[in-house]
Amino acid sequence: MTGMAMENHGDLIASDRVEGTAVYNRAGERLGHISNFMVDKRSGQVRYAVLSFGGFLGMGHDHYPLPWSMLSYDIDQGGYVVDLAKEVLDDAPRHEPDERPDYDETYGRSVFQYYGLVYPW
Repeated sequence: MTGMAMENHGDLIASDRVEGTAVYNRAGERLGHISNFMVDKRSGQVRYAVLSFGGFLGMGHDHYPLPWSMLSYDIDQGGYVVDLAKEVLDDAPRHEPDERPDYDETYGRSVFQYYGLVYPW
């Protein structure tokens, strides 16, 4: 990897660098990390960051799709910040790590509606 920078200082980031990035709420509490993200095949836009949250020592955690627009990157935190309390995730749409729901329009609307957002597609 000669000639390639180890740190990414531009506006773009490789997908493998997003996965595993910590997610914090506005209070600075770590909620979890980005397990993966869902990209629209046609537009190339990221629709969801899938938050891995809960459990202990990697066991018993669930995956929570968060609309990508809810997250902002905080350089000082070194991770993404989302404006929600941990308790909001209690009833949030989620799935187990080995499952993946159909990310169709019905599911998308339910996710966006849960977070009080308008489903834009």
